[in-house]
Amino acid sequence: HDSERVSRFQREAEVLATLNHPNIAAVYGLERTADITAIVMELVEGETLAERIARGPIASNEALQIGRQIADALEAAHEKGIIHRDLKPANVKVTPAGVVKVLDFGLAAVAQESDVQATNATHSPTLTIGATRAGVILGTAAYMSPEQARGKAVDKRADIWAFGCVLYEMLTGAPPFQGGDLTETLAAIVKDQPDLKKVPAMVRRLMARCFE
Repeated sequence: HDSERVSRFQREAEVLATLNHPNIAAVYGLERTADITAIVMELVEGETLAERIARGPIASNEALQIGRQIADALEAAHEKGIIHRDLKPANVKVTPAGVVKVLDFGLAAVAQESDVQATNATHSPTLTIGATRAGVILGTAAYMSPEQARGKAVDKRADIWAFGCVLYEMLTGAPPFQGGDLTETLAAIVKDQPDLKKVPAMVRRLMARCFE
């Protein structure tokens, strides 16, 4: 019912609808009823990457094939000035044919807008929606870049960091940064280095660049 939020939602939907890429779930439009404003998105069959990883680490060749498709999707979005900001295994689906679809750009922001609004507290990881509601975390803690964890403005490098986290988890079965609670996880992201000895030697240089 907040007209400003609905307007921003519509603007983001229009931007996301311009993403036409085989590895990105398509946005077809916006539908409104008296009480609901909703984005209409492509229905993607298959399991999420989170469901696949739950069965154990993924073989290197398969993980790299999936990773290449995720990277292609992110590159296409970045070329249009769109960052995902919430890349994680649960937001990636693999169809029965092996095609990767990156889902839920709902937290994405047009990079130019983010630069302008970087000093606005509502764009920090703790997003307060209205004066009476509790803050919610933008993105999922284990995949946040250090700048997200610190509440700073983000650009496409946050997606590159998250991509490194996702690739690491595909290869090892666990995310690179973990903690007993949210605070410990964010502290690990800001202070710790991932243990790259757990990943195959052929991808360690790539992984290190993702985490730079």
